[in-house]
Amino acid sequence: MGFLQDAPRLAHPFREDRVLDAWLGNVLPVDRLAACAPDLDALGDYALDAYDRRQRTPRTEPVLTQWDAWGARVDRIALTPAWEEGPGMTTRHAVLASGHGESPWSRVEEFARVYLYHPASEFYCCPLAMTDGAATALKASGNQAVIERALPHFLSRDASTFWLSGQWMTETPGGSDVGRTETIARQDASGQWRLHGRKWFSSAVVGEAALALARPEGAGTGTSALALFYVETKGEDGAWQGITIDRLKKKLGTHELPTAEIHLDGLPATPVGSLEHGVRQVAPMLNVTRTWNAVCAVASMARAIALARDYATRRSAFGLRLIDQPLHARTLADMQATFEGAFSLAFYVAELLGRTERNEGEVHEHALLRLLTPLAKLWTAKASIGVVSEALECFGGAGYIEDTGLPQLLRDAQVYAIWEGTTNVLSLDMLRALGASGVAPLRTAVQQLLPGDSAERQMILATLDTTEALLGDVVGDRASLEASARGIAFTLARCMAAALLARSAGWGHAAGDSRPAAACRRFMARGLDRLALPANDDDILLATGAPAT
Repeated sequence: MGFLQDAPRLAHPFREDRVLDAWLGNVLPVDRLAACAPDLDALGDYALDAYDRRQRTPRTEPVLTQWDAWGARVDRIALTPAWEEGPGMTTRHAVLASGHGESPWSRVEEFARVYLYHPASEFYCCPLAMTDGAATALKASGNQAVIERALPHFLSRDASTFWLSGQWMTETPGGSDVGRTETIARQDASGQWRLHGRKWFSSAVVGEAALALARPEGAGTGTSALALFYVETKGEDGAWQGITIDRLKKKLGTHELPTAEIHLDGLPATPVGSLEHGVRQVAPMLNVTRTWNAVCAVASMARAIALARDYATRRSAFGLRLIDQPLHARTLADMQATFEGAFSLAFYVAELLGRTERNEGEVHEHALLRLLTPLAKLWTAKASIGVVSEALECFGGAGYIEDTGLPQLLRDAQVYAIWEGTTNVLSLDMLRALGASGVAPLRTAVQQLLPGDSAERQMILATLDTTEALLGDVVGDRASLEASARGIAFTLARCMAAALLARSAGWGHAAGDSRPAAACRRFMARGLDRLALPANDDDILLATGAPAT
């Protein structure tokens, strides 16, 4: 037999990830890191085992059986093996419950687990994110009856009592525009609220509960008239109660994740709070799920780079290993620098989330978290797509072959820019977060992270000055302000990532490791300014394709 190429081998995701190791070693107290290390190591073991198994067995997808052999409607969903293992892995290693501990470090400890578990979970982390968000929103609501009913299940450390929660907002009239919600909540003769309508994207329909937006019968139009309801999907007999599954969606990626279109016909529901301002009540959920999105996007980057780097040591071309080819080495270096910036931003947001939830953050950090959450989500999502796409090129034709499992990485990465708000929607959310304070919270954070007068600090603050100047130029022109939002968002995200990379470079210097400084130099050499021109007539001409009149 002729030449056979060695397949890439996955390094241990916990023991051999220097970026994660350095971050946890410098951020977490020693006793906290020691306490969670066994779970992190076990999740790394699981990721290795799952990767090996999937190289030997074909991928499977969930299957919806709507009718049984005798004509009864059952709407039964058969899940993939990884999803069947999900409750056990989640509860055994506190993937979700660890984020709701009493320590300000709880969120960092949780998202370290998420980072390691996600690539092996087949997007089981999607409903985990929504369950985490639901637990957070319910705690904020103060509805003790619902809290006591749901939270022991959502945060359970026992697989037999663990529940998943969905997030049912999207409908056919509007995606991000939830004010067009058509689902109606009616009270029956006994006073029980029941939901009637159609939910277009239900990514956790297999869960036991959900938070759903609906318009109380007789309420006005618009977003403010919506109410937030807590629902349980099945009765005590295990049968769906008031839910019909129309179909599972065929998606570009996340094939193992059963995303359903459902009809609600009298589903029992309990108001979470007042019968209005439901979107405001669900806001704490969105902050959490967007952080999950950012961390999962970073985890996908880490997986793609790890495989590409290993393959570069096994594949030779033109007499040299790929790793020894200067252009290939530079390509890998660029990917690594982007990844380290994205990792730093995502985990800094996780750190801020933990501190502010425990009211231990500084005054400016509440506004900083509100600003950085959409920025981290939108930028890490876009960066993940680019890095994973570049990684596939590193494998040449093998990166385009389904049997390698590599194309699935790219298809899956595309969801990060869509789920929990597209890039444009989040850019507009960033404008709202800027509010009256502008970039001041970010400026304060940069100054605290980088004391002194380093070149990195000067470059970042100068870019913030340029951004503030643009904001001042367009603040009175709403169209120009919105047209500039995406460029502002990418610029601010890169500024914060650069500051965090510079801090990591200091950590590396103290430890005798020059790689973090190299990543910082490479990242900043690409520039921080991504500002766009204000709106002008060319936007309409090029967007519509219509000839000039």
